[in-house]
Amino acid sequence: MSSTHTSAHPPAAHSQPATLPLRTVLLLAAAAGLSVASLYYSQPMLGVLADSIGASNHDVGLLPTLTQLGYALGILFLAPLGDRYDRRRIIVIKAAILATALLLGASSSGIGLLLVSSALIGITATMAQDVVPAAATLAPEAHRGKIVGTVMTGLLLGILLSRVVSGFVAEHFGWRAMFVSAAASVALIGAACWRGLPRFHPTSHLPYGALLGSLVKLWRQHGALRRAMLAQGLLSVGFSAFWSTLAIMLHEAPFHLGSASAGAFGLAGAAGALAAPLAGRIADKRGPEVVTRLGAAVAAVSFGAMLLSPWLMPDARLALIVVCALGFDLGVQVTLVAHQTIIYSIDPGARSRLNAVLFVGMFAGMAAGSALGNVVLLRWGWEGVSVLALASSLGALAVRCWPGARQAH
Repeated sequence: MSSTHTSAHPPAAHSQPATLPLRTVLLLAAAAGLSVASLYYSQPMLGVLADSIGASNHDVGLLPTLTQLGYALGILFLAPLGDRYDRRRIIVIKAAILATALLLGASSSGIGLLLVSSALIGITATMAQDVVPAAATLAPEAHRGKIVGTVMTGLLLGILLSRVVSGFVAEHFGWRAMFVSAAASVALIGAACWRGLPRFHPTSHLPYGALLGSLVKLWRQHGALRRAMLAQGLLSVGFSAFWSTLAIMLHEAPFHLGSASAGAFGLAGAAGALAAPLAGRIADKRGPEVVTRLGAAVAAVSFGAMLLSPWLMPDARLALIVVCALGFDLGVQVTLVAHQTIIYSIDPGARSRLNAVLFVGMFAGMAAGSALGNVVLLRWGWEGVSVLALASSLGALAVRCWPGARQAH
């Protein structure tokens, strides 16, 4: 133990306990959710932002783009550092910078500073990708799936509920209040992580360049990682295609619903996300491969069911979309938890890098789904989006069912 380690902090994470205290699991879940939520707070507020600072719709439309780009770059270039340095220190440093970036956004009087803060928010919100490998490292092997699933529930709820929260806060208290409250929540969770998490011993001493180069080596070396990356990326295509086109579809006939209604659909997705710990428990008992196939199948059935919507009345169509959103969100999220369980068992010393590879594939799929979804919607309508999502889900199921998938793990 380091001489600088005081009794205020738990001992360093160098051995697995018989169990992980619930307070630690909840702390990790909250840290993952509050950090990743920062990526999405701005989306429901874009119209209010444009009016407030006198920017064009095109300019404010760059804010979520830069945030997502910053997140992707942060995963690629910063997430691997979790194997090289103490994860607790990385989490706390990122939390401090993320809180500062959110305050920078709150104080912005023009689009320029908002664009800079958005990119910085995206980069440092990747602390969520340090939290999840930390949970996998702390968890005893027999309960790793359950614990990772619980932490992922926090992360997924952060994604799905952030838009609902920001829309409400911005409407009643203003958009700056949302950024300030988000900064306060991140600062508090960062302080809690500093006091509540143990130190993590580095598992690699590779120089930074070699650390990044090892991402490619890991991808080439492990078939289980390639399968997980490809299958989760394909599921993300359908997931992103749905959510990126839902507001447009609801705005048109016969629904004529506003953006608030589209944001409320996130509540259905949140209900699906709550099943992530259950998926982890099944993965612990039956094996994660079973869960990946089950999750991909549930997503495919849910997307396929949306093809029935043209034959239903408007109210019935809305009900069907809600049910399908719950179903495919459940399928996508439980598959992600199972994929993480698979890759974390490949090489305990490279969990941050393995996680980075998986999420690069996932976000590549989300970017492709967003782009393809809008093109397909304009040309073939909502039915075309449903077919795209169904095809990508069936592709993920085929990857998981392909002969040799179990042996690859």
